[in-house]
Amino acid sequence: MTPTRAQTNALATTLRAGFEAAGAQAVEPPILQPADTLLDLYGEDIRARAYVTSDALRGEQMLRPDFTVPVVQMHMANGADPARYTYAGEVFRRQERDPNRANEYVQVGYEVFERDDPAASDAEVFALISGALGDLPVRATTGDIGLLMAVVDGLETSDLRKNALMRHIWRPRRFRALLDQFAGRTPVTAARKALLAGDGHSGAPLVGARRHHEIDARIAALRADADVAPIAARFVDLIEALLDISAPMPHALARLHDLSVDLPAIVPAVARVAARQQALEARGVDVSGLLFEASYGRSSMEYYDGFVFGFRALTRVDLPPLATGGRYDALTRRLGSGREIPAVGGVMRPGVMLELGARA
Repeated sequence: MTPTRAQTNALATTLRAGFEAAGAQAVEPPILQPADTLLDLYGEDIRARAYVTSDALRGEQMLRPDFTVPVVQMHMANGADPARYTYAGEVFRRQERDPNRANEYVQVGYEVFERDDPAASDAEVFALISGALGDLPVRATTGDIGLLMAVVDGLETSDLRKNALMRHIWRPRRFRALLDQFAGRTPVTAARKALLAGDGHSGAPLVGARRHHEIDARIAALRADADVAPIAARFVDLIEALLDISAPMPHALARLHDLSVDLPAIVPAVARVAARQQALEARGVDVSGLLFEASYGRSSMEYYDGFVFGFRALTRVDLPPLATGGRYDALTRRLGSGREIPAVGGVMRPGVMLELGARA
């Protein structure tokens, strides 16, 4: 049975009150948000599904597709340090491919901005949301985007290739295609060979918005990249081994420690996972059965850069996640005009909770 709006709003109010009792300040960012900055911060999927409009006075605007980015903007403009926030309200996303997915639904969230102990903050957010889900039949999955980011940053290759891989961390297929290409595992097409051997744009007709100088710059970059040595096969194999990790957190952590012998770039990130495990245990979370997947979160919000988590229904695979969240330190740096603060948060969907509870 689909929950009514009144039922959903009532549960949202209860959840928000629970987060307020944990020390969060209730905030309510406007439904209509400036689009110019926000569209650059959301992932490709969310950008494509944003409701965007404009007027002569305010310029391009969008209906908020989530709360985290507006809350970060608010905090970085005038927030205290440390700070905790909670909110409840509608978010909006176009659903042009799947009419069964809601284009308007209620989110309730909890966000922590604190410098002292990021692992403790991660555990705090996870444990509070887990507790708020109560006895609902759910399974939690955790991960850490920072592991793959650290691997890419430590690769023995050009900055151009590192930047390309970093941009596509959240697009697994494109990331893998680039990795194979940079490792020399993808044959060079005849068209690319001709392009690299040619003379600039060769007077080719312009198609789209690119100008000749932009085309020439792109060709020059491709030629420079062609001279870069391939990424060593052993690094590709190690990345594959990393992304294949899917196990209860203690076993996953043991495998990460083993991989760090050959991938020293991930040592700090693995230490953060270990500290988080201890912090979760201190919060009473049973980590022995808590799933850790190294590739988890790579199709979610692109502003996550560390810990990620989600809760899905055990008995209803058709339902979207009941709750998701993660760490987004870099987002505060981008919106902080030179300032930054470690930050982590999570959101819940009371409508989905009610639907699962009605059929559990």
